[in-house]
Amino acid sequence: MSGLSARIEALFHTVRRPDREQYTNEEVARACREATGESFSTTYLWQLRTGRRDNPTKRHLEALAQFFQVPPAYFFDERQGAEIAKELALLGALRDAGVRSLALRAVGLSPEGLDTVSELVDVIARRDAARRRPSP
Repeated sequence: MSGLSARIEALFHTVRRPDREQYTNEEVARACREATGESFSTTYLWQLRTGRRDNPTKRHLEALAQFFQVPPAYFFDERQGAEIAKELALLGALRDAGVRSLALRAVGLSPEGLDTVSELVDVIARRDAARRRPSP
Protein backbone atom coordinates (compact mmCIF):
# COMPACT_ATOMS: atom_id res chain seq x y z
CA MET A 1 0.00 0.00 0.00
CA SER A 2 1.44 3.37 -0.99
CA GLY A 3 1.67 6.32 1.37
CA LEU A 4 -1.32 7.94 -0.29
CA SER A 5 -3.53 4.86 -0.16
CA ALA A 6 -2.54 4.24 3.47
CA ARG A 7 -3.50 7.80 4.38
CA ILE A 8 -6.84 7.53 2.63
CA GLU A 9 -7.50 4.17 4.25
CA ALA A 10 -6.66 5.64 7.68
CA LEU A 11 -9.30 8.33 7.12
CA PHE A 12 -11.93 5.70 6.35
CA HIS A 13 -11.04 3.72 9.47
CA THR A 14 -10.90 6.70 11.81
CA VAL A 15 -13.43 9.28 10.64
CA ARG A 16 -16.88 7.75 10.96
CA ARG A 17 -20.50 8.53 10.20
CA PRO A 18 -22.61 9.76 13.13
CA ASP A 19 -23.80 6.16 13.66
CA ARG A 20 -20.09 5.21 14.04
CA GLU A 21 -20.10 3.07 10.89
CA GLN A 22 -17.50 3.58 8.17
CA TYR A 23 -18.40 5.77 5.24
CA THR A 24 -18.83 3.85 2.01
CA ASN A 25 -16.87 4.56 -1.15
CA GLU A 26 -20.13 5.69 -2.76
CA GLU A 27 -20.89 8.23 0.00
CA VAL A 28 -17.42 9.73 -0.18
CA ALA A 29 -17.21 9.72 -3.99
CA ARG A 30 -20.62 11.41 -4.26
CA ALA A 31 -19.59 14.14 -1.78
CA CYS A 32 -16.32 14.67 -3.66
CA ARG A 33 -18.16 14.95 -7.00
CA GLU A 34 -20.48 17.53 -5.47
CA ALA A 35 -17.56 19.47 -3.95
CA THR A 36 -15.45 19.58 -7.11
CA GLY A 37 -18.00 19.34 -9.90
CA GLU A 38 -15.56 16.91 -11.50
CA SER A 39 -15.70 13.21 -12.18
CA PHE A 40 -15.01 11.21 -9.01
CA SER A 41 -16.35 7.67 -9.28
CA THR A 42 -16.67 4.98 -6.66
CA THR A 43 -14.23 2.88 -8.70
CA TYR A 44 -11.70 5.73 -8.79
CA LEU A 45 -11.90 6.11 -5.01
CA TRP A 46 -11.48 2.35 -4.59
CA GLN A 47 -8.41 2.52 -6.84
CA LEU A 48 -6.95 5.32 -4.68
CA ARG A 49 -7.67 3.37 -1.48
CA THR A 50 -6.00 0.22 -2.80
CA GLY A 51 -3.02 1.92 -4.44
CA ARG A 52 -4.02 0.96 -7.97
CA ARG A 53 -4.11 4.69 -8.77
CA ASP A 54 -1.72 7.01 -7.00
CA ASN A 55 -1.71 10.28 -8.90
CA PRO A 56 -4.97 12.10 -8.13
CA THR A 57 -5.51 15.73 -8.95
CA LYS A 58 -5.02 18.38 -6.31
CA ARG A 59 -8.77 19.10 -6.43
CA HIS A 60 -9.59 15.46 -5.70
CA LEU A 61 -7.30 15.41 -2.67
CA GLU A 62 -8.72 18.71 -1.47
CA ALA A 63 -12.24 17.26 -1.80
CA LEU A 64 -11.22 14.21 0.24
CA ALA A 65 -9.65 16.46 2.87
CA GLN A 66 -12.81 18.56 3.01
CA PHE A 67 -15.04 15.50 3.34
CA PHE A 68 -12.99 13.97 6.16
CA GLN A 69 -12.42 17.38 7.78
CA VAL A 70 -8.64 17.28 7.75
CA PRO A 71 -6.32 19.95 6.39
CA PRO A 72 -5.22 19.34 2.78
CA ALA A 73 -1.66 19.26 4.15
CA TYR A 74 -2.51 15.75 5.35
CA PHE A 75 -1.91 14.66 1.75
CA PHE A 76 0.68 17.22 0.59
CA ASP A 77 3.09 17.78 3.48
CA GLU A 78 4.93 14.76 4.89
CA ARG A 79 5.62 16.31 8.31
CA GLN A 80 2.15 17.74 8.81
CA GLY A 81 0.61 14.57 7.42
CA ALA A 82 2.40 12.52 10.07
CA GLU A 83 1.22 14.85 12.83
CA ILE A 84 -2.37 14.74 11.59
CA ALA A 85 -2.15 10.93 11.37
CA LYS A 86 -1.10 10.80 15.04
CA GLU A 87 -4.05 12.98 16.00
CA LEU A 88 -6.40 10.75 13.98
CA ALA A 89 -5.02 7.65 15.71
CA LEU A 90 -5.66 9.27 19.09
CA LEU A 91 -9.20 10.19 18.09
CA GLY A 92 -9.76 6.63 16.92
CA ALA A 93 -8.51 5.24 20.22
CA LEU A 94 -10.68 7.64 22.22
CA ARG A 95 -13.72 6.34 20.32
CA ASP A 96 -13.25 3.12 22.33
CA ALA A 97 -15.26 3.53 25.54
CA GLY A 98 -12.69 1.64 27.65
CA VAL A 99 -9.79 3.78 26.45
CA ARG A 100 -11.83 6.95 26.95
CA SER A 101 -12.79 5.92 30.49
CA LEU A 102 -9.18 5.13 31.39
CA ALA A 103 -7.96 8.44 29.94
CA LEU A 104 -10.58 10.42 31.85
CA ARG A 105 -9.74 8.65 35.12
CA ALA A 106 -6.05 9.43 34.62
CA VAL A 107 -6.60 13.19 34.22
CA GLY A 108 -6.03 14.07 37.90
CA LEU A 109 -3.07 11.77 38.52
CA SER A 110 0.34 13.06 39.54
CA PRO A 111 3.25 12.73 37.09
CA GLU A 112 4.46 9.74 39.14
CA GLY A 113 1.00 8.17 38.99
CA LEU A 114 0.89 8.65 35.21
CA ASP A 115 4.32 7.00 34.92
CA THR A 116 3.04 4.01 36.92
CA VAL A 117 -0.06 3.70 34.73
CA SER A 118 2.12 3.92 31.62
CA GLU A 119 4.42 1.18 32.92
CA LEU A 120 1.43 -1.05 33.72
CA VAL A 121 0.00 -0.53 30.23
CA ASP A 122 3.38 -1.48 28.71
CA VAL A 123 3.53 -4.69 30.79
CA ILE A 124 -0.03 -5.67 29.85
CA ALA A 125 0.56 -4.87 26.16
CA ARG A 126 3.66 -7.10 26.11
CA ARG A 127 1.73 -9.90 27.85
CA ASP A 128 -1.17 -9.61 25.41
CA ALA A 129 1.21 -9.60 22.43
CA ALA A 130 2.91 -12.75 23.75
CA ARG A 131 -0.48 -14.49 24.07
CA ARG A 132 -1.37 -13.63 20.47
CA ARG A 133 1.84 -15.09 19.07
CA PRO A 134 1.37 -18.57 17.64
CA SER A 135 3.12 -21.25 19.64
CA PRO A 136 5.89 -23.17 17.82
